[in-house]
Amino acid sequence: MQADKYPFAQELITDIQGNIRKVVMDFQEYLRLLEALEDEGLIIAMKEVEKETPLNFDEALAELEKE
Repeated sequence: MQADKYPFAQELITDIQGNIRKVVMDFQEYLRLLEALEDEGLIIAMKEVEKETPLNFDEALAELEKE
């Protein structure tokens, strides 16, 4: 595997068989990647509840007390 096929990788560390075991990357790129993953998770969570009826504060507390 070549590092240029992985946009964030500066270096790939492989085992004897050539399987990638570790990736070395710039810390700022790592933070950008984490932020992108968090954003994607938020979008997925928002889509899962987009058709639900919102609760007011008291209703939400009552729901939490049921659990």
